[in-house]
Amino acid sequence: MKIRAIAAAATLAIAALPAQAQFRLDLNRAIDTAKSIGKATTQMTESQEIDLGKQWAATLLGAAPLMAHPELQSYVNALGRWISLHSERPDLPWQFGVLESDNVNAFATPGGFILVTKGLVARLKSEAELAGVLGHEITHVIQKHHLKAIQKAAGLQAGANILSEFTAKGRNQAVTDRLVGGIKELMLRGLDKDDEFESDRMGVVLAARAGYDPYGLPAVLQMLNAMSASDSELALMFSTHPAPSARLDTLERAMGSQLDRFPGKPGSGRFEKLVLGK
Repeated sequence: MKIRAIAAAATLAIAALPAQAQFRLDLNRAIDTAKSIGKATTQMTESQEIDLGKQWAATLLGAAPLMAHPELQSYVNALGRWISLHSERPDLPWQFGVLESDNVNAFATPGGFILVTKGLVARLKSEAELAGVLGHEITHVIQKHHLKAIQKAAGLQAGANILSEFTAKGRNQAVTDRLVGGIKELMLRGLDKDDEFESDRMGVVLAARAGYDPYGLPAVLQMLNAMSASDSELALMFSTHPAPSARLDTLERAMGSQLDRFPGKPGSGRFEKLVLGK
């Protein structure tokens, strides 16, 4: 009872402050929180980011294993690494793989671990489309979208604390468990739509830099847009991403005809053999 009474008294005291004082109080809180978040992100070393990504990837692999198809895994890994070399973070230990899942989706984690589902790969028509998907996911890593999102998913201050604790020496299992809980929440909630739009734009550019038709990713979005939103294999994708039509509209405004002069090189032939069975 005493704790509740103290809390109530504190609330009344704040409410009794003049509006200007309340504004200063709220502003100071916001500044302090922003500083904590910035510190948590900027102080995370690359090796700590990779360590975090491993925990994240383990969570994904706990839900669905890698496909037992070594040749396909090698191909997707080689393609992803080639595209990553054209990014702003080519030296990350990039790893790519295909999950044994009929769901249509793709995932990225901090540190450069990227996974696409068998269900998505089976619906693609060309290596350029796969390059566009991988470019999108690579951008999430480059821009550190997930590090920022986990802070929001857990609450700004709580999220900053989780990352700070995770990067601190001597962290315990409880901290890791809290982090995994935040990861799972984020996987169900998804990233902000602006992060997805940014990854679409930059993913197209990365694919073009790597020599692929920049319209590969838009073709994938058109395919998704033609599918039924009630399809169970698309449920998670549709619940965690903006509508494909919105993504296409945003890409069209950003791209215009600027990338028409990059027609893209022919594929390696491995996509046709391994995915299309030709």
